[in-house]
Amino acid sequence: MDVSSTIFQPIFEGVKQYVVPLFQRSYSWGKKEWMTLWTDIKELYDSENPRQHFMGSLVTIPAKSVPEGVAKFSLIDGQQRITTLYLILMAMGDLYKESGQIEKYEEIKNIYLVNPYKKGNDYYKILPTQIDRDVFKSISSNPEVKIEHEMWNAYNFFRKKLALNIDLDRMKNIITTKLSIVSIVLDSSDNPYLVFESLNHKGKPLSVADLIRNYVFMSIHIEKQEEVYREKWKPMQDRLGESIPEFVRHYLMMGGEYINTGDVYNVLKEQIDNAGAEEYLERLCIYSEMYEIFLHPEKEDNIEIRNELIVLKELDISTSYPLLLNLYSLYKQKIIEAKELVQMLFVIENYIIRRFVCGVPSNQLNKIFPPIFSQMQKIEEDSYLLKLKKALQAKNYPKDYDFRECLKTAKLYGNGDRVKKTKIILERIEQSFKHKEISSLDNMTIEHVMPQTLSDEWKIHLGDDCEQTHELYLNTLGNLTLTAYNSELSNDSFKRKREIYNESHLEMNKYFSTVEKWSDIEIKQRAGILASKLMKIYPYFGETINSSDLSSVTGTKPYSLVVLGQEFNVKTWADVLMYTLKVVSDLAPDKLENIETDYPSLVGKNAKIFRRPKELCNEYYYESNLSASHIYNFCKQLVNVMELSEDEWKTEVTN
Repeated sequence: MDVSSTIFQPIFEGVKQYVVPLFQRSYSWGKKEWMTLWTDIKELYDSENPRQHFMGSLVTIPAKSVPEGVAKFSLIDGQQRITTLYLILMAMGDLYKESGQIEKYEEIKNIYLVNPYKKGNDYYKILPTQIDRDVFKSISSNPEVKIEHEMWNAYNFFRKKLALNIDLDRMKNIITTKLSIVSIVLDSSDNPYLVFESLNHKGKPLSVADLIRNYVFMSIHIEKQEEVYREKWKPMQDRLGESIPEFVRHYLMMGGEYINTGDVYNVLKEQIDNAGAEEYLERLCIYSEMYEIFLHPEKEDNIEIRNELIVLKELDISTSYPLLLNLYSLYKQKIIEAKELVQMLFVIENYIIRRFVCGVPSNQLNKIFPPIFSQMQKIEEDSYLLKLKKALQAKNYPKDYDFRECLKTAKLYGNGDRVKKTKIILERIEQSFKHKEISSLDNMTIEHVMPQTLSDEWKIHLGDDCEQTHELYLNTLGNLTLTAYNSELSNDSFKRKREIYNESHLEMNKYFSTVEKWSDIEIKQRAGILASKLMKIYPYFGETINSSDLSSVTGTKPYSLVVLGQEFNVKTWADVLMYTLKVVSDLAPDKLENIETDYPSLVGKNAKIFRRPKELCNEYYYESNLSASHIYNFCKQLVNVMELSEDEWKTEVTN
């Protein structure tokens, strides 16, 4: 590192060029910075004996160039200042030219602005980053043509200032000999990015995308940077935009290792150093085309792959993208056919839907998906499809018994992404009827048959247990359908809703034509029918495991309850409810408030609202006068609230 104090004259003089690296931001100075600089220069200009004025630092690193070419320096720090001074000298030269002082114009131009005997990019003393380059060249050749860009605004600002009775000769002398800087010239052993980062620690921090671009291009020969930028980086940037950091992160995880956002830069550096920057960028570019398809599935040519990718995008599982990049790469390399890729994408959908229905927490998916492809390589199966199924089966994949029961009891509709996932489930049911002419379901919304707000008519219709029925079954599968008339139906009576359902072109709504009443009994019956359909739509893809099917708890007698490994001897379903609520209150008392909000007729602090209140804890009471069916459904929903797995809440019963 060579550090020295100098003035701007020797900085510009000679056959040389300052190249602003890609990791620098575009020109960003505005009127505030221009006025500050002008005020400093004008004070020197107005002084009889102007002293040296310190302008800051200029950090450069010599770039590799051909022996007979221009001496090039990468401009690591100081681009805003030096570019602005360049624009001032350009404006000064143009004013000389307009006043007929051609010799002085040529002097400024050939000494400070251009390398007169060079061509192409080598012609310019300063070469801005690619984002600013075309604008910069346009100002140099046609400054009178207005451009909506801060560079042109800066040129115009200083041109107007210089035209106000300024002695251009004196001003040129001030700029070239009275503005001092500290010149820091790095050598090959210095890390230019670290220097840049330390010098700009008070400014806006660089984004992950900046960091990625920085290191890639710092590792590419300066003579090839523009070509590589144009042919590789810019197309990738145009494809992915702000998604580049997440794409790179997912790309880095294709090998199976989970990588935090904060570690992306360091991992990337290591891989680039091992592979070589150009080769690495080439590979990134190829995979960015695949990633673009995940973000915009409509761009996929194969209609079956496109439709499945659309569903996966709706499921909002970007955590699966490291795995998808590997699978999609097999297809692009013609290792697998389109049909097998579609089947594998559907396996992922199956996996996600079953976990969603069974309330398996999704916060571990970002750790589950990345290593799957590596694990697949170790599985001895003939097809990648079978390898994928075996790998995912071992990752908390719900079995048939739990899937069926949760389809009948779980609250599917709710906040966040629950609406999207529930709509996909209903759409899959409708598609399973295999219409000859399948209409688009895009304009359909989820309709609650028993409405979200009960009218007096609905309360009478549901009977004495209307509040419990509403709380337990409102958002369950049996009470949900699709319609284009959601706002019109609102909380109309069931009779009126049935009339509208009968006019629907959807097969699932023809079910209601023979239903006279809509209560918990009918909701459970429909849930059972739809559950059977979904068991076929999303079949268990693991090894078959026989399990007893508790299709109805009515008439059964429980004798054992196991919660989180602790066994309780029970004699009635009321005992099951009591012990389940006790575990909830002991392990997660903070959840009682949410449970009270969701089930106000079942849990609360006011004992008077219950028909047969039982004290729980912490001033909470619960309704104990419930049927076996209501208790079972309520407990299953509490299990979801607690995010317990299928083996962490089990009952044993006798008939």
